[in-house]
Amino acid sequence: MAILINKDTRVMTQGMTGKTGQFHTRMCRDYAFGKQCFVAGVNPKKAGEVFEDVPIYASVAEAKKATGANVSVIYVPPAGAADAIWEAVAADLALVICITEGIPVRDMVLVRDRMRKENRKTLLIGPNCPGVITPDEIKIGIMPGHIHKKGRIGVVSRSGTLTYEAVAQLTELGLGQSSAVGIGGDPVNGLKHRDVLELFNNDPDTDAVVMIGEIGGSDEEDAARWARDHMKKPVVGFIAGVTAPPGKRMGHAGAIISGGQGTAQEKLAVLESCRIKTTKNPAEIGRLLKSVL
Repeated sequence: MAILINKDTRVMTQGMTGKTGQFHTRMCRDYAFGKQCFVAGVNPKKAGEVFEDVPIYASVAEAKKATGANVSVIYVPPAGAADAIWEAVAADLALVICITEGIPVRDMVLVRDRMRKENRKTLLIGPNCPGVITPDEIKIGIMPGHIHKKGRIGVVSRSGTLTYEAVAQLTELGLGQSSAVGIGGDPVNGLKHRDVLELFNNDPDTDAVVMIGEIGGSDEEDAARWARDHMKKPVVGFIAGVTAPPGKRMGHAGAIISGGQGTAQEKLAVLESCRIKTTKNPAEIGRLLKSVL
């Protein structure tokens, strides 16, 4: 089993006719069951065309009806990405994964609020995320597939590169992953750490979880308190940004300390108080996880 995606998932790519969309769609199709999983592309100006035997449709709704696709991955440029998210949500897809970086915050606020007001059930990962992978079955996004190994460790992270680092360490230690989820580092996004922890907690094939966070906001603290009260599996944590100066954005748009809140030290203290073992050294994430098994 896995969370969110598996070999039976059917995926459409919004923005597949662009250079980035084509490159990563090709990489994803070449991974494991990718050729059976990636079934459609969407571009209203290029409907009827074909990209490497994948048909392109004018709309998400049309692609869903023709192919049975239930997940969309978005590589649409920032100016149109929020509209692309909403088109996928309006088509009632099960999951939308938005890779696009640089979407205006106001655009995402409008999409998020509309999803809530209309009680939409579509799950959103991202934006500004590396995607999701269930090793040896399917990858949706930009992560390198070769570092992943099928196993029983869940990974959830705000940082793409730290996701890869943690996964590579786990694989080197012989610990495969059930699924790895990059939730993205933007201030307004979809699923949070807490949401993904709950999915892993309910997954019978996940034994433990690595949770990677960053400075800014309170999502990691919220997840830690939820884990303390509900998680039945061990969780270890790492927070990036220990040396970040207050008031300076570090990397992601959401990674900013404001008013003394959201510091790495503050987050680490909360995680530890909730019985989540942590490390300040990213090179020790894999060994820390192994120590709690």
